[in-house]
Amino acid sequence: MPRYSYVNGRYVPHAEAVVHIEDRGFTFADSVYEVVSLIDGYIADEAGHLDRLERSLRELRIPMPMPRKALQLVIREFVRRNRLRNAYIYFQVTRGVAPRDFKFPKDDIKPTLVITHLGSARFDMEARKKAVKKAITVPDIRWKRRDIKSTALVAQVLAKQAAVDKGAYEAWMVDDDGYVTEGASTNAWIVDKNGALITRPADNNKILKGVTRNSIQALCRKEGLKLIERPFTVKDAYAAKEAFTTAAAMITPIVEIDGKKIGDGKLGPVTAKILDLYFDYAADAKRKQERWNEK
Repeated sequence: MPRYSYVNGRYVPHAEAVVHIEDRGFTFADSVYEVVSLIDGYIADEAGHLDRLERSLRELRIPMPMPRKALQLVIREFVRRNRLRNAYIYFQVTRGVAPRDFKFPKDDIKPTLVITHLGSARFDMEARKKAVKKAITVPDIRWKRRDIKSTALVAQVLAKQAAVDKGAYEAWMVDDDGYVTEGASTNAWIVDKNGALITRPADNNKILKGVTRNSIQALCRKEGLKLIERPFTVKDAYAAKEAFTTAAAMITPIVEIDGKKIGDGKLGPVTAKILDLYFDYAADAKRKQERWNEK
């Protein structure tokens, strides 16, 4: 089956999808991106991802490439042309094409918009519960505006490769004070000995406020689950009963960190409940989607 990508108004064969060599996304990582999950033909948490996209663009002073509703139509046409049912859809907006110069271009250049998909995906929650993973910790060496979903990801690339080199799934990054910030491509969660969910607050630009994270927080409040937003240390993580990560419609149980077993080394009941709650929400096309906000 042919695979298509979208580049600046055109749906083109994926192998022919290109941008200009002077695109500022290429030369400066002057761009932002989002990844949304398509579950049985339904775009999960679409509202939240578009909310965050608009905010990231505002922070970098890049205009939206088109109105929000038009972008939604483009994404749906992209899905239709690729005959997708379950997939991760990637879209990126750059400041556009201009001669290489650090300052913003004076000319009225148009933002670049590209859309592709990252292959097929499985959203089988029972299989996901069995797919427990390991993590390691690494120093957090990123820039300070972690709240912007920028494509400047070389620090995360190094962290993820460090995890791969040690046979782990994810790297949890640790700040200079010994507190976990987040994973290389995920938000980090633990469950303490009292069964409370703990995740770092999205303040002072320390982490990227995840869309899945945002929806889980809303679900926890509705279900009456105890949720605490506070920094936690690596030692707190070692002592936790459970741990997991969240990303685009993905919740992954973490059963080992730095070679230390978390809890009993198996999927815990709180993580299992979160998996069920989130998938019931994310896969339901009739359910109102949670909105994302920066506060």
